Amino acid sequence: MSMKPGQGHAIFTAECSHSFHFNCITSNVKHGNQICPVCRAKWKEIPFQSPLTDISQPRSRNGQVHWPQHDAWMTVVRQIPPARLDTNRNISNFFQTVEPSVFDDDEVVDHRPMGSQKNSSTDVTNHHSMGAIEVKTWPEISAVTKSASHSNFAVLVHLKAPRAVGLLNQSGMPVTGQNSRAPVDLVTVLDVSGSMAGTKLALLKRAMGFVIQNLGPADRLSVIAFSSTARRLFPLRRMSDTGKQEALQAVNSLSSNGGTNIAEALKKSAKIMTDRKWKNPVSSIILLSDGQDTYTINSPSVAATQTNYRSLLPACMQRNAASSGLHIPVHAFGFGADHDAVSMHSISETSGGTFSFIEAENVIQDAFAQCIGGLLSVVVQELCVEVESVHPVLRLNSIKAGSYNASLASDNRSGNIEVGDLYADEERDFLVMLDIPDDSSSNDMMTLVKVKCTYKDPTQSDNLDLVTLDHIGDVKIERPDTIGQLIVSMEVDKQRNRLQSAEAMAEARSAAENGDLAAAVSVLERCRKKLSETVSAKAGDRLCLALDAELKEMQERMANRRVYETSGRAYVLSGLSSHSWQRATARGDSTDSTSLIQAYQTPSMIDMVSRSQTMYLGSPAPRPPLRPLRSFPARQQPREVYF
Repeated sequence: MSMKPGQGHAIFTAECSHSFHFNCITSNVKHGNQICPVCRAKWKEIPFQSPLTDISQPRSRNGQVHWPQHDAWMTVVRQIPPARLDTNRNISNFFQTVEPSVFDDDEVVDHRPMGSQKNSSTDVTNHHSMGAIEVKTWPEISAVTKSASHSNFAVLVHLKAPRAVGLLNQSGMPVTGQNSRAPVDLVTVLDVSGSMAGTKLALLKRAMGFVIQNLGPADRLSVIAFSSTARRLFPLRRMSDTGKQEALQAVNSLSSNGGTNIAEALKKSAKIMTDRKWKNPVSSIILLSDGQDTYTINSPSVAATQTNYRSLLPACMQRNAASSGLHIPVHAFGFGADHDAVSMHSISETSGGTFSFIEAENVIQDAFAQCIGGLLSVVVQELCVEVESVHPVLRLNSIKAGSYNASLASDNRSGNIEVGDLYADEERDFLVMLDIPDDSSSNDMMTLVKVKCTYKDPTQSDNLDLVTLDHIGDVKIERPDTIGQLIVSMEVDKQRNRLQSAEAMAEARSAAENGDLAAAVSVLERCRKKLSETVSAKAGDRLCLALDAELKEMQERMANRRVYETSGRAYVLSGLSSHSWQRATARGDSTDSTSLIQAYQTPSMIDMVSRSQTMYLGSPAPRPPLRPLRSFPARQQPREVYF
């Protein structure tokens, strides 16, 4: 505890690091309140105003006031130059003593067209609009004889979002945070429990500083800090120069203490999103924790906690909830060896977000950078893909879509995939499985399916009507009487390998959780052997090489129970999250795009990670090199149909 006087106004700093005017807080304490109005931490040391003591006049030469030895009530008074008191930012306007009952105090959004928001430090000289979604399709083989049937015939539907084309300054370089993109409402939910003390909290503050500096003036940010309870530090605020300064000061004021109450923090983040008066086109929540929720999860057993894990996330934010309307993904970051990877993965999966595992403390900023590199480049929203069979005898068997909601019509003649948002240049691959019957009366060509896409372009703020791409990607195969040797489509084979690898990861994880690590390692080994025998692997395809490296890494992290508990579980879950959403996650101790497993990274993500590794708050600052992670390369451009 400390107290700072000046111009007759003393500043009291509590053990939780929050500051108040001394007269105000002593009045609060006098009425029996010994809880911090900001973070709700219970104070062990409370301010006591002795009627015999004038705190504005220190009595000793070293500036220390000798308070009565009454329990632990002891305060240190420091002289502060009077000129600094009126601008003391430790008592920020947004550190409210009482939170409002409704969080409708968000700052108004900037409704100006994309690209017209002026950057205070850079002159913008031109602006380019983006194109449409690219759609390609491949059948697994080019022909099926008329007399033959083929069950589970795979058709690959490949999507690629438009490129990020933004604003250029007079030097021809992109303007930071000013791309032709949709502005973001971002809530960061930060664990400041006692286990975050020291280096962890310092690195978290630095990482948040990077996030704040890279948000644009149309983006809005709110920060929730949680330990035993959760507290909103400030409402959704535009990241103008003033907004950034105050956000940085708020984050810098954080201190660590208490337990871990993830559920309350997420409820508060949901309340911010539901109560806001205004909305930016993109909304997201970032959650970071290094521990386990000690208030909501009661049973330690895996079987009993599956339902409880869902209870950590408010029902309105669960993407499959019937009454939902938020559809706000929670991107969860598990920090260190002691976090609850299962609950963090469950939270992200249930909300439609990703789960990242931050193993090494020094890459927390890079992990955040990769995430916001995606969030700040959303160019497609509410994307829905519809696949319809064309030939009257064809039926869809299933759609391999990972964690995306995919459904088939009752007659199995059509199906759809709810993809949602896409970042710039982001790609998605889905396998549609068909049952092709024998058909002696058919023509020499058969049209299998046609693909239709609908989506919104959030970069066009004045027009959010659905964009429809109809009758695209019609897939045809030959139906000859006889055929020679067939060549399997390389693209279809690669995606089958990806899906089979993800299934093996899930199976291995299940075995590991049941205590059979040997069986888990065997599952991964069988998958690696099967991969090595595929057409694409024999051709030296890099995706297959990367999948094999990832499976091998998981085997190593299942070497024994201690390794699995400290890093293996989180590594596997982060990998499953990445593959099920086809979106980049941080795994282990690196987000380096040159290391093996960084599939799904987009150019915007790579650029933001590069900034993180070379810049800190706008000033060049060399960073120590990161140890390469045995993981995925950036995805190659898909080839045309390979037969």
